[in-house]
Order: sequence, then structure tokens, then C-alpha cells
Amino acid sequence: MTERAFQVDLRGVVDLLSRHLYSSPRVYLRELLQNGVDAVTARRAEEPDAPARIHIETPEHTGEGSLRVHDTGVGLTEPQIHELLATIGRSSKRDELGYARHEFLGQFGIGLLSGFLVADEIEVLTRSMHGGPTIRWVGYSDGRYLVEEAEEERNEVGTTVILRPRRDAEEWFAASTVANLARHYGAFLPVELRVGDTLVTEGEPPWRRTYPTPVRRRAALADYCQTVFGFAPLDVIDLEAAAAGLRGVAFVLPHAANPTVRAAHRVYLKRMLLADNVTDLLPEWAFFVRCVVDAEELRPTANREALYDDDLLGQVCDTLGEQIRDWLLTLAHSRPEELRRFLQLHHVGVKALAAHDDTMLDLVYRWLDFETSSGTMPLAEFTRRHSEVRYTSDIDEFRSLSAVAAAQGVGLVNAGYVYDTEIISRLSDRQGAALLRPLDPGELTTRFGRLPSETELRLRDFLHVAERALDSRGCTVLLRSYAPASLPALYLTSRAAEHRRELAESRAEADPLWADVLGALEPALAADQNRLVLNHANPLTRRITTLTDPDLITVAVQALYGQALLQGRHPLRPADSAVLNRSFLGLLDWAAPTESEE
Repeated sequence: MTERAFQVDLRGVVDLLSRHLYSSPRVYLRELLQNGVDAVTARRAEEPDAPARIHIETPEHTGEGSLRVHDTGVGLTEPQIHELLATIGRSSKRDELGYARHEFLGQFGIGLLSGFLVADEIEVLTRSMHGGPTIRWVGYSDGRYLVEEAEEERNEVGTTVILRPRRDAEEWFAASTVANLARHYGAFLPVELRVGDTLVTEGEPPWRRTYPTPVRRRAALADYCQTVFGFAPLDVIDLEAAAAGLRGVAFVLPHAANPTVRAAHRVYLKRMLLADNVTDLLPEWAFFVRCVVDAEELRPTANREALYDDDLLGQVCDTLGEQIRDWLLTLAHSRPEELRRFLQLHHVGVKALAAHDDTMLDLVYRWLDFETSSGTMPLAEFTRRHSEVRYTSDIDEFRSLSAVAAAQGVGLVNAGYVYDTEIISRLSDRQGAALLRPLDPGELTTRFGRLPSETELRLRDFLHVAERALDSRGCTVLLRSYAPASLPALYLTSRAAEHRRELAESRAEADPLWADVLGALEPALAADQNRLVLNHANPLTRRITTLTDPDLITVAVQALYGQALLQGRHPLRPADSAVLNRSFLGLLDWAAPTESEE
């Protein structure tokens, strides 16, 4: 068996790295800045007082159509050039040369290849701090390169990278574009960065600067947020994760945010901008903030446009999430009015956190408003007012039953919005099952007033006809007296009855084999039925109970059935719609008899 080496198409590798690793040609300048900063860092490790400068000359400055990036870094010898610039994929020598330590931003040789995004050749002039002549390296996009001693010596130690734009890339070399890119990526770099004569670097990031007072700091950070994100923040939260050498700020949105869209954050690594759209820095529930952070130890992906998903990033995500949670608790204890304002805007995010966090669950219980049968209020206040509290996860059911439940002395909470059911279930588990229990609509019938026995006896024939009128709908009819008196009838569902009716409809549409399978499930269902509870306290209902004509009773009861379905926002099945139409036409026929009937 013969052992062979892989045949590598160097042109293809260069094309892969330079054209397909990065999302946009704009990153070429970031990579050049990155290499310059690393070179300066390496030199200062040996010469702490060495100059720290990067100077960019655009074609407008050079007058020869080329972009030049000069740095005062460590420079390279000829052997180092072969190791760092001409051997793609080899990293064993990087540590020996000082470019693999964590102080550095990137991969010196690989990053330089991004120049092929905008140029067909890259020229490097470099003079090492360890002596030797100025060396010239030229790399071509087809994979060739040459190394030679430069004809002219550099005046000082460091490196110059020269790019000449391809015909389709001149826009990336315009002075205004280069200045904007340099400011975008390198405004906070710890070097003096100039484009032409214009100073680009601004010194320390705003969140690290010293301000005369906390109020001045807050105002400065709010201005920075307005510039970067385009909004004036509701509040500013300081962030820190020592394990990653991370510091920054979170800006609270002054408007409601979409909880299904993960927030995008601005992340710097060692003061070089990584990306504006990092989404995995915070937990999903923290969609109501936008962050700007600078980290020392987080790892970027190969194209340096996102963070590498590792254990450290997970730890940072948890740490920052805890700090945002602590900010909420601080609001609750010291600034309750600001907390209420925040909850009005961002209650979904807080509820998402409370669904699994006990501390936030207590905050939601005490401060977050829920829709209840007594109005909008926190659950803590509502449970103090009512000895019996029930909740429903169906918004329509809440709207149809809240007034009735309240009239019977039962407090009802609307848990039909996102996370509400999980939160209330967790509260019940912690504080006792009797505090908050799901509503069984049939339970309300036990609280309605029964009619006197003589009245029930007198209306026995009426109830018998009414039962037959709704027998096809699987609904039983009860006659009770309850508040509010303005409600003529109430349709109360039984979970088991609804399940049984859905099962019967499925059987009717299924093939014989599947119908037999569904039929086997019916005995397991409870015998409860849905109920139409006629309200004897309502004047119209009382008049209907005095009818004696069976056909008219049928039409009237079916009309009340349809009205109760609509009032309670219950779904109308085809058979229900047919009953409603027949009752409507029947009432019209009764109200407008024919001439012969007159």
C-alpha cells in the first residue's frame, strides 16, 4: 500500500479563505487593523515605551491608487514571513513568534488573506525590531508569492500593507468609506489610529470612562445608546463577567419588543468590534435590552463575526442574565414606580423568566398586573380580596364567565396569555393548591340558586320539552336563578363532553377500522354533558318558561342556545349553525304569521 499526500489546490484554498470565510468585503480593513494592533502589542511586550500607531493612507492620500496601512509593530524577519504569511494552516510556530498568546486579536497570516476580497495582490513591507533589512513580500490571489529584500529601507520598525483595488472594488478604498470603517471597527482600539490626518480612535469605551457624577455618566451612556441603537434607553444596567474579562452596559428598550425575535448586541473583543448582531450573549427572555460589551477571553468564530459557542459563553450568558434579574429586583425594592412602567412595556420577558425562576416568580406575584374578574391588578392583591380564586387558560371563557363568577363570589383570573398558566401553576404548587385552581365551568352551577320546589314542579313539562330541543347537541338544560339578571342563559362546557363530541365527529368521518379504534375510547370518558343554564332571574327567560306550545318552546330554547354560544364566543359547528338558523327562522315565522293563520 502506497502512502500519498493530499493534492491541494492553493488557488482554491486562498479563494475559500478570502472570499467565502467572510460575509462582506468590508471586513478587509478590520483584519488589517487587527494585524497592526497585534504587531504593536507584540513589540510593546518587549519595549513597553514603543510607539503605538496605525496610519492609513487611502488612494486620495497616496496619489498612486493604493491603500497603505502602516503600523509601528514588531515587524517580521524573512523566516517569520515564511512562517506567518506563506504557510496556510500551520500554527505551531505562532506561539514561538509571539502571535498565539491570548493578548492578540487574531490569526496574523489568515487575516491578511482577507485583502483578496478587494485586491488581486497584497504587498507587505516589514522591518523587524530584532534587526535586519526591510523585507518585501507579495502574495497573489492565484496562490503564488515572492519574498525579497526591499529596494528601499523603512524608516522605522514596523510593517506596511499595500493593497491596490480590483476594478470592481474601488468603492471600498474611498477615503470616506475607509474612515467610516476604521471608526466602526477601531474607535476604541488602544492605539493611535489615523486615516490621513484624521484621528479615529476615541480612547476608552464610554462605559469604562470616569465621569464627575453618576448623573453625568447616565446621560453620556444614554447619548451613546441613541447614537448606536437609535433610542433613548429607559434605564442603563452595568454588566460584568470576570471569567471572560467582560465589561459593558445593557440599555433597556423604551418600547415593547417582539419576544419571538432575539435581541442583537454589539460585542467588542479586546476593544476591536466583533459584530453588531450577536444574539447569544444573553438568555432568550432578556429580549428587552440591547447590550454593548467588551471582552478579553471570549473566543470568536473563524470569520470573527460571531462568538464561539463554548462553556465560557454559556457561563457569561448566565452571569449577565443574573445581573439583569438583580436590576429588576432593585427596581422592585427601591423604585417601584419605574418597575411598574417597565412591566407595562416588557411583561412578557419578565413572565418568561418567572416561569422557571423563584425570585422572579415572587416579583410577578407582587407587582405584575393580571386581568381578573375584579379588574386589572397583581395576583397578590387579588388573592387577598378573594377567598376562592380560579383561573382559566381560555381568554374567551374568561370574558364570558368573569362577571358570572364574580357574582357568585368566585374570583376568576385570565391566564390565557403567554406564560400565565405556567406562572399560576407554579404559584399554586408553592402556596397551596387551594389558592389558585383551574376553573371547571360546571362548578358554577353548584353556586347558582335553585328555584323553589313548587316552581320546579310547575316548570317540569317546560324543561322536558327544552331537553328534547337540545338533545341532538348533547346538551342538558338546567333552570336556575343567578346574577347578573341581564344574562338570559349561560352555556357551560364540560371538558369530557367536549372531548366526547369531538370523538364522535371524528368517528363519523373516519374509515371503519379507525372508527372502531376511536369507539373503544368512548367508555373511558366521563358522562358529563355540556349545560345550557337558563336564568330564571332574567325577565325574558321567565316569559319563555310560561310558554305551553312545544314547537314554540323548542324554537325559543334553541334561540337561547345559539345566543349563549355567541355570547360565550364558543365555536359554532355546522350543526350548531343549523340550529341557530332554524330557531331564528322559526321565531320570525311565529312573529309574522301567514294570513290564514291570522
